[in-house]
Amino acid sequence: MKLSARNQLKGKVVGIEEGSVNGIVKIDIGGGNVISSTISMAAIKDLGLSVGSEATAIVKATSVMLMVD
Repeated sequence: MKLSARNQLKGKVVGIEEGSVNGIVKIDIGGGNVISSTISMAAIKDLGLSVGSEATAIVKATSVMLMVD
């Protein structure tokens, strides 16, 4: 599959918090970094996601905000 998004971070699913409509999927991308994504439960099931499965987090955003104390 080809995508225009260049921010593709491969990793392993380390957690799935299931809700009634959406779930939070946590992907360990290495170096102690974990990315969380909120997606529909239907998408979790359609993608066959489970703890231990390989997945790629794809980030496509028009802006990113940063804050420091």
